[in-house]
Amino acid sequence: MKNNPLFRFLKKLGYLCSILGLSSCTADKLPCEVPVTEGLMRDKMRGMSVVAAASPIGGTPIKNLNNIGVNWVAALPYAYYVVNNPRIDSVSVCPLPDCPHGPSTKYAVLELIQKSKQEGIKVMLKPQLWAEAEWIGDMAFDTESKWDQFEANYTDFVLEWAQIAEDMNVELLCIGTEIAKFVVHRPNYWRGLITKIRQIYNGPLTYAANWDDYQEVSFWDELDYIGVDAYFPLMPGQTPPVCELITAWEPYEQELSAYAGQYNKPILFTEFGYLSVDGCAYNTWELEAKMSANKINEQAQANAVHALVEVFGTKAWWAGGFQWKWYADDLSATCENDLAKDYTPEGKMAIDMLKELYL
Repeated sequence: MKNNPLFRFLKKLGYLCSILGLSSCTADKLPCEVPVTEGLMRDKMRGMSVVAAASPIGGTPIKNLNNIGVNWVAALPYAYYVVNNPRIDSVSVCPLPDCPHGPSTKYAVLELIQKSKQEGIKVMLKPQLWAEAEWIGDMAFDTESKWDQFEANYTDFVLEWAQIAEDMNVELLCIGTEIAKFVVHRPNYWRGLITKIRQIYNGPLTYAANWDDYQEVSFWDELDYIGVDAYFPLMPGQTPPVCELITAWEPYEQELSAYAGQYNKPILFTEFGYLSVDGCAYNTWELEAKMSANKINEQAQANAVHALVEVFGTKAWWAGGFQWKWYADDLSATCENDLAKDYTPEGKMAIDMLKELYL
C-alpha cells in the first residue's frame, strides 16, 4: 500500500496541509471548497472605509472602488485626544510621527464625499476618535468635571459633522466608534446627543459598537441601524478553509440574528476586515500588536472575507458592511508600516474575491 502512487500523493497532501495550517485537509480528506454564491450582496451595502489624509486626493480612488462593485464609502474624519485630557483636537497634526493627518484632512474628507457622489456611491460619515496611548474603548476620566468638558467637546465635534452631512446630503451618519466605557457609563448623554443630531441631520443614524460589547449599548431604540465592528474571533490556524470559517460563524450569526429581532432593526457591520497574514480570522488585536512577526498570507484574508459574505449575505436582517480599509492615495497610506500585511485588500487576492462577491 505504501508504494501506491495515490497513497504517496495523499501523504504529500497531508504534509502540505499541515504546513498551511488547514485542519480539514488531511491525508484522507481533501479540503472542502465553497464556490462564491452569485448575487449575495446585490441588495446590500457593499461598503469600504476610506482613509483620506490630505486634499487634493491623488489618483482616482472612488473610480477604482466602483470598478470592484463597492456602492458605499465610509468617510472618516479623525480627532485626537490625550489620555485623561478632555480636549479633542480635530485641527492639528496626528500625534504619530510622519503621519499626514493635519489641517487639510477635513478638506480631504469633504473631497472624498464629493467624489463619491460624483461616481454614484453613497456615503456613511463616521467621525473617529483616536489616542496614541490607549484604545478608545478604554477612554475614561477621573473627575466629573473632565467628563462634562469632554462631553461638551465631543458634542461640538459630532454636531459639526452632522451639519456637514446634512449640507452634503450624506446618506448615513455614524455618531461614534467603539467608545465602550463612554457608552456604558454615560447613556443619558448619548440619548441627548441623538436628539441634538436629529435637529440638524435628517438622515438615518447608527453607532459602531465593538464586536464584544454591542449588547451593552442601551440606545439602539433611538437609532436606525445596529452598528457592529465585526472583528469576531473565528478560529486559529494559518489558513482556515472557507467551509470551516462558515461553521465558526454559526454561534455569532445566531446571536446577531436574535439581537436584530429583539430590536426589530437591521444590523450593519460598520467595520469588518482581516489583516493579510497567517491566522487573520482569529484574535486580530493580538496580530496587530506583533505585526513585524506576522507572515503575509493573502489567501487567509480572501477566505475570511468570502466566508463572512456567504454567512450573512442571505440574511434579511443584515444590511451589509464596510470593509476596513482603503487608502485614498499614497500619502494617506504613509501611517502604515507594512501595507502588504495591512487590512487593505488593494492589490491582493482579496480584491479578486470582492469582485466575485460584489459584481
